[in-house]
Amino acid sequence: MIMETVNKTAITVETTVNAPVSKVWEYWTEPAHITKWNQASDDWHAPYAENDLKTGGKFKTTMAAKDGSMSFDFEGVYTLVKELEALEYTIADGRKVSITFTNKGNETAIVETFEAEDTFPVDMQKSGWQAILDNFKKYVEAN
Repeated sequence: MIMETVNKTAITVETTVNAPVSKVWEYWTEPAHITKWNQASDDWHAPYAENDLKTGGKFKTTMAAKDGSMSFDFEGVYTLVKELEALEYTIADGRKVSITFTNKGNETAIVETFEAEDTFPVDMQKSGWQAILDNFKKYVEAN
């Protein structure tokens, strides 16, 4: 899977989850699970998620500071849904994201590549997305 970027920096984060790909896929795509892991730090949470998991389908996750000081909707449209293998989508701001799930028996490798935005430094964006991915790994392995 090759993601074309025009004048955009592509950032990649990855992890290996100690769980079969079927469980990883379910926890990644089901709103009841998304709200449990989709935050970069303990002072944030995801109080709402919806996911129409099909090419052309829309998703939205509300990400909010637990103290109520700030929130935003992370949303977009799927351009590819290949069950148990890959997701591609375009975020509402036009940036593209590609995620692959590689089945390794009782482990699943996840590689997520996204186009950087222009507001925050690349290293800050990478560490934020990696923190969410690490939180996902921790959640799946604990449940």
